[in-house]
Amino acid sequence: MQVFRALLPWHPWRSVLVLRWLPQSAGQVVLASFRQASAKPRLGTRKSINTESVTIPGLDDAEKIRENLRSVRKSLSIPDGEVIPVGVGFINWILDITEALDEPLIHVALAEKPKALWFAFGPNMGRHIQSVRDYDAKRSDGHKTLVFAIVSSVEMALKAANEWGVDVLVAQGIEAGGHGATYAPPLFSLLPAILAAFPPGQGPLVIGAGGVSTGAQVAALLTLGASGAAVGTRFLFTPESIYTDDMKAELVKADFGATARGMMFDEVMAVPGCNWPENHDGRALSNEIVTDSQKGLSLDERQRLFNEATTKGEVGRTVMWAGVGVGLTKEIKPAAEVVMELHTDTIKSLMATPKISS
Repeated sequence: MQVFRALLPWHPWRSVLVLRWLPQSAGQVVLASFRQASAKPRLGTRKSINTESVTIPGLDDAEKIRENLRSVRKSLSIPDGEVIPVGVGFINWILDITEALDEPLIHVALAEKPKALWFAFGPNMGRHIQSVRDYDAKRSDGHKTLVFAIVSSVEMALKAANEWGVDVLVAQGIEAGGHGATYAPPLFSLLPAILAAFPPGQGPLVIGAGGVSTGAQVAALLTLGASGAAVGTRFLFTPESIYTDDMKAELVKADFGATARGMMFDEVMAVPGCNWPENHDGRALSNEIVTDSQKGLSLDERQRLFNEATTKGEVGRTVMWAGVGVGLTKEIKPAAEVVMELHTDTIKSLMATPKISS
């Protein structure tokens, strides 16, 4: 589960939407921290909310969700009872196995009045989204929670919009780090297809996700018609990221062919209860985990080697979720500088577009 902070655009050419969506494997690998959220600059105005992200560890701990959201409220000086300008991300199949808890996790989050909820991965997304709508319908203040949903096909986008009534579609291409649909096309093919599926000016907002690491890429997505972008891997290259220094060094060395997709990463971690949907796997830095799988080693042997390396602190068999955009970054910068750089470079790229056509 994650808390993300969204920059919601007033006008796409003046206020760029950037979301941080940091991949994680069922809570086993936590990539963001409250330090990153606290480090972010406030780019927003009255009509735009700046970006932040906080990971909430613990898949079934309602109290941790409550404590973390209250910590965010305190950090941002948001009075009790007012909406917190952040969202909480949920993985649907985890909600499926935790919904019998005394305190349903969605309800725990909604009680703290976040701006949005983000749903991904699992067959019962519609049911969980409906629970948000039902909860909001009982509020006395009329607050409506924005709902984001990850989609990787036109069919799913139409279902999310027409049947589930989501507010924002997150078009996730095959380039994305962490988990995603194996059938996802490249982002720059997926996004236009989804946008074309809705009549002009109709349908939910659509943002692009997958391999986005630069302002120029964000600008390209906006030019294609997206309302913004989800940026994840880029924020691993920050002092605030809780990836270790050795892991960050591996990221800096990575080139454009440095990632691999498959279930080999989840297989060696063997997270109890892990149940990714069919046709979903994960993208991470290619290392000895991939080599072991390619050699045809048995699962028991691969897990033994992984556990030994983990015990010794050897980075060669560490799971480092990252998208294909990992090769576009070669230095570590504070998270606040990354946000400013993305914002500035996006605006520069957008302003350069008329020069090309003139």
